[in-house]
Amino acid sequence: MSGLLGTDKPLFAAHDAALVDLDGVVYRGPQAIPTAPAGLDAAREAGMSIVFVTNNASREPGTVADHLTVLGMPTQTHEVLTAAQAVSRMVAEELPAGSTILVVGGPGLRTALTEVGMTLVESADPTPDAVVQGFHPDVSWKDMAEASYAITAGARFFASNRDLTIPNDRGTAPGNGALVNVVVTATGVQPPSAGKPAPEMFRLAAAQAGAQRPMVIGDRLDTDLMGGNAAGFPGLLVLTGVNDGRDALLAPAGMRPSYIGRDLGCLAHPHPAPERDGDGWRVRNAFARVTAAQLEVSGDGELDRLRAACAATWEAADAGIAVNVEGVTGIAVAS
Repeated sequence: MSGLLGTDKPLFAAHDAALVDLDGVVYRGPQAIPTAPAGLDAAREAGMSIVFVTNNASREPGTVADHLTVLGMPTQTHEVLTAAQAVSRMVAEELPAGSTILVVGGPGLRTALTEVGMTLVESADPTPDAVVQGFHPDVSWKDMAEASYAITAGARFFASNRDLTIPNDRGTAPGNGALVNVVVTATGVQPPSAGKPAPEMFRLAAAQAGAQRPMVIGDRLDTDLMGGNAAGFPGLLVLTGVNDGRDALLAPAGMRPSYIGRDLGCLAHPHPAPERDGDGWRVRNAFARVTAAQLEVSGDGELDRLRAACAATWEAADAGIAVNVEGVTGIAVAS
């Protein structure tokens, strides 16, 4: 099996719900990705449910929904699921109501923890029951030091997510995982994480949508696609954010997408599956094979070339061959 799926009808007809990442998929920084509003609108018009699933714990769901609406993608609060909500549910399963929590993060995380009955505190003295860390751009050294003091004194440690980077309108910036690692370095304690790539967020989102045939949409192999695979849901990699075609070629089995598209506009398109053709794989006019550990790709269509190349490369990699993909062009690699 190539790992890629195919459908001769649009993706929004093949799946009843899309569990959609935000950063790098719907928007980059404060601006919508140009094709996102129309792509999502077409999917909704076709009857597809949309739930936005984000590892960003800094904002409340209503704030996220309002932001998306302003960007031309009308969204209701119940259509947003954040890592703050997911980690708060994790904390509520581990600790009794009323437990004291030192929050390192923004208002979205504070609200979510309050809603599950936790008591928020502002200091490591006296020692709180737990520290919960989520991304916020104003998190400071002082915040991380206070968290370190509490954890060293015996507080439990939870993280909303472990994304090392986040894309924005200026490029790539440190994510919550990078900030969590500062506290890990100071304490030696590794926190459990509720966000992607853990599968629970996707399962919660699918249940929230009442979905029978959900799909995951993301720009990151190590969070969105890995988490979707862990949940048992097909995943669409869009090439508008962190990972590009070369990354897809080199993805380990647990991170591989089921579909690959340029952007959210591909929800309205059929997605041809690679088919065996002699010693290689074909997608329409594109053909790829691995010869003496070297990937060879020919034919038309950048995305079709990439799909065929993924089929050939993944097959060889799974057989223990270290495939050389250098020098291969026309496979949707970011410049």
